[in-house]
Amino acid sequence: MATLSSPLRVCRGILRELRAIQGPSYKKSLAYNYVLDQFRKNKVTGERYCRAQQEAHHDSHTYLCLLAATRNHLALHNLYHGKGERSPEEVAGLVGLRLPTQPGGKGWEK
Repeated sequence: MATLSSPLRVCRGILRELRAIQGPSYKKSLAYNYVLDQFRKNKVTGERYCRAQQEAHHDSHTYLCLLAATRNHLALHNLYHGKGERSPEEVAGLVGLRLPTQPGGKGWEK
């Protein structure tokens, strides 16, 4: 397993993602209070190795990764998502092609 970053960095990262999702009023949300309570509850003590604390740290790191990946996915989806049905001429123009025209004026070309 790869080394995890410090719990403080993970906590700040989760709070940064919450701020990006909810805006400036993120400190009033239930998610903000829950995250801070969980990090306070699983604080590192110098007395002994605590497996539950390591599991909580790993879970929080995984949750941070999920939040960041979801935000990036939504940004890419909004950037590249189709804008509806396009005409064949418009699609051909997107890739740098032109549709053929009928020589001689048959009356159906533009």
